[in-house]
Amino acid sequence: MSRLSNLMATLRRWARAAADVWYGMTAYGFWISLRRERTYVERMFMLLLVGDLLGLPILSPYYSLRLLPYILPSIHRWQVEMLRERDIVDLLGEGDSLG
Repeated sequence: MSRLSNLMATLRRWARAAADVWYGMTAYGFWISLRRERTYVERMFMLLLVGDLLGLPILSPYYSLRLLPYILPSIHRWQVEMLRERDIVDLLGEGDSLG
């Protein structure tokens, strides 16, 4: 019985590895581009809402205060991201592929 369970465990590992390779070949690039796009949209949304902290009063303070409870958990992360020192390598890594 242990040989059968060892064989089944080995087959599960191989199936999992094949599924991971298939995912990497088909959907991983799409997933990365979706995450990048979400980050850009989130940055713009945060800039729209709290842009007056940076000197860009784009949205009325009334609407900013109404939406503040929804963005409060992510303000610190946004602030760190905006104040992070950028390098040329960072700028090259953020762009889409040239091909």
